[in-house]
Amino acid sequence: MGFPNLETTRLKLVQVEKEHAQSFYEIMSRNEVTKYYGMESLKSLEDALKIVESFQNTYKSKRGIRWGIVLRDTGEFVGTLGLNNLSTWSKKAEIGFELHPSHWNKGITTEAVREILRYSFEDLEIYRIGAITYPQNEPSIQLLKRLGFTEEGLLRGYLYQNNQSHHALVFSLLRTEWQ
Repeated sequence: MGFPNLETTRLKLVQVEKEHAQSFYEIMSRNEVTKYYGMESLKSLEDALKIVESFQNTYKSKRGIRWGIVLRDTGEFVGTLGLNNLSTWSKKAEIGFELHPSHWNKGITTEAVREILRYSFEDLEIYRIGAITYPQNEPSIQLLKRLGFTEEGLLRGYLYQNNQSHHALVFSLLRTEWQ
């Protein structure tokens, strides 16, 4: 069985390939994107290529799935989202995402996340999807709450970025809560 390409009304969710590395770099080299990401902004295309390769290795080893978000109308690669720490055996994963700032506030991430939740709960039969975010990342917190995620608590000193440790909020959505 090949990579699970998915589609929504406006989006194609595809495997991230080397051909997407330049667009991925243009997103992940922006400080406004990585500010609450838990990693430094990318400094080179080579860094982007290494991450694309790591996405592919993570998928092959069944530890996660990362999709590229491509606009159906234009074919433009605008971000990624996916399942991290995937364990189909214990029926859980964590979701993560990022989007180019020129596409913020258009409902693209919500549309993509909704499809990944559907795929996770229906096709992979996952029971719990977690999400970790900075307490200051209000847009992501609002998106998670809109989709039915419950805030579970604070993870003290959980994220390390810019040479310091940061607290994180943990959220979850269970299959029984998803509609």
